Amino acid sequence: MKQAFGIDVPQTLGDVCDRSRLALVVYDMQAGIVSQLQGADAVTARVARVLEASRSAGLRVFFTRHMSLPKELMGAFQYRMAMAWQRTDDPAKVEPWFLRDSPGFAIVPELAPRPSEAIFDKLAMSAFEGTPLSFALRDCGITAVALAGIAMEIGIEPTARHAADLGIIPVVIEDACGAGHADAAQRSCEALHFAGDAIMTDTEAFCAAVGEIGRS
Repeated sequence: MKQAFGIDVPQTLGDVCDRSRLALVVYDMQAGIVSQLQGADAVTARVARVLEASRSAGLRVFFTRHMSLPKELMGAFQYRMAMAWQRTDDPAKVEPWFLRDSPGFAIVPELAPRPSEAIFDKLAMSAFEGTPLSFALRDCGITAVALAGIAMEIGIEPTARHAADLGIIPVVIEDACGAGHADAAQRSCEALHFAGDAIMTDTEAFCAAVGEIGRS
């Protein structure tokens, strides 16, 4: 751990692996999203492993869900986004895929949240926009957040960048982040590496590092 003027300056995964300072965010692992992903079983298995290691280490765990509004409540941006995702140029053909309590809205059963874990619903791509996540992390003294889920190029990169803007160190578990478009996801990872705000890691390294917390 580096220091400056009495302040710890984390540089490595090991530096942020402290159960009082690190939390896990499981991003949008919903039935209606996972079902669209090639290789979804492998990604879900890696997220499950990350989740179990985090629970065993005593980390705080938060889940996010992407939520659609009824068409009568959707605004211009929500229509634009839905039209892009659903490959239509006609707003009348848009269907809200993730209405609250619809089958596609639920977290997949392999990752069922526990009563001690929070679920935050959102309309935006960043997990911090319009949710209590930043308040909850700050209130618990969390200074780093590990990210796993779907999709790297759609929501995890914006969440990592938003975390950095809030002064929270993002830890991106690359192989536990699924993608709808492999090339776009690779560009996201390269951009995060280049910016230097995030700690980039993989499932093996993350689980080993948080495993040391559990043994301490």
